[in-house]
This record gives sequence, C-alpha cells and structure tokens, in this order.
Amino acid sequence: MVARLAVWSGPRNISTALMRSWENRPDTIVVDEPLFAHWLATTGTDHPGREDVLATYEHDWRRVVDELTGPVPEGVAVYYQKHMAHHLTPQVEHEWMTRLTNVLLIRDPREVVASYQKSRPRFVARDLGFEQLVELHEELATATGTAPPVVDAADFLRAPEAHLRALCSLVGVAFTERMLHWPAGPRDSDGVWAPHWYRTVWESTGFEPYRTRDVSLSGRSAEVAEECRPAYEQLYAVRLRP
Repeated sequence: MVARLAVWSGPRNISTALMRSWENRPDTIVVDEPLFAHWLATTGTDHPGREDVLATYEHDWRRVVDELTGPVPEGVAVYYQKHMAHHLTPQVEHEWMTRLTNVLLIRDPREVVASYQKSRPRFVARDLGFEQLVELHEELATATGTAPPVVDAADFLRAPEAHLRALCSLVGVAFTERMLHWPAGPRDSDGVWAPHWYRTVWESTGFEPYRTRDVSLSGRSAEVAEECRPAYEQLYAVRLRP
C-alpha cells in the first residue's frame, strides 16, 4: 500500500527543505505544488514566474487530483505531496483529500512575511495560507474523525529527527538517516518557479538549526502579519510535540 503524504503549508516555510528530506529516501517520490498553475489560472494572480508556471503545468484541478490519487511507479512506498493551502480555490472539491495522510505545516507569520515580501512585495493575508490551513484543519477533522497533525517550523528545526520519526510512524515507514541530509543543488522535481524562491534550499545540505530572527516589519506588512496571527496561534496550540 502506497502512503500518500500531503503536507499543506503557506509560502516561506520549511516546506521545500522537508520535501528534500523525503525525496532523499529511496522509496519516495515527490511532487512540488501541483495546484499552483490552477490557482494562477483561476485567480489571475500576478506572481514571480507566472507565465512559466502556466505554460508548464496542468490548469485543471481534476486532472491534477487524478494524478495525485492515481498509480505510482513500482517500488514506491511514499508519494510525498508538497501543497500550498492558498492554492485551494473555491472550485477545488475536497473529497480526495480524505484519501491522503494530511499534515499541516505552520511558521510564525512575522517570519513568513519578512521572507515573502523580498520576492513579492504586494500581497494580502490569504496569500499566506493561514486562514485556509485553519479551514482545512477543521474540515479534515470533521470528515475523517481525526484532526491532521500540525507541525510548527521552529519546533521542527529544534528537533528534526524527532519530528521526522513521528511523520514516518504516521505513514507507516521506517525512519532513515538519509532524511536528515541531502546533496546541494536543484532537483528535476523542483517547480519552474524555483529560481525565484529556492536559492537557500539549493545551497543547503540539511536542516539548519533554528535561530531566533530579529524581524522588523512596518506598514502593510506588519498589518498582514497581525491579521494572520490568530489563525497561526489557533493551530500552534494543537501542534505536534514528539
């Protein structure tokens, strides 16, 4: 039985590093933000790399879901799916998610905003996915009877092995040390948007230890971070503590 691990987050989290970690397993394949093109095509959002994304990937969410829930190559034990919660437009039906093992990934909104605004200076709170993550947490809890685990990025970086062991247990595979380190550089699995967002991950060979960041926000950026805080704190209160 193939485990389909769907990790939902907002941008500027540790989502790409976590995808690297799982991709370094010999029994795992990954997919990078498969609903991105659908979101861009449906919302008309201006975004770095927009035209390349639209030209490269499937716009029809139904076809995307067919791939996410369909056959995988022989020998694959885990199909790791890196998702952005804000890519779930109102057009996307959600029944298929109950066939996946879902995990929510969060990060302090001030840190998210400080990083995100470097590549995209104009944005609103829902572009960061916090509200959608709360909605998804409540919806999946109701649909499946069990709330999906919530992983906080800072907690994870303080104890990556403990969190990875917990996630491996969740999907029924053994932890391997290969998940803690990986070769530097890009991957064929990286989205075409990677040059705009993945430079730090391309230079990495593992998870960087957590460090407190001196974040200074002002104006609209500070307002957006505060708009996201209630949703973040709601999820943070029920986060995984392995």
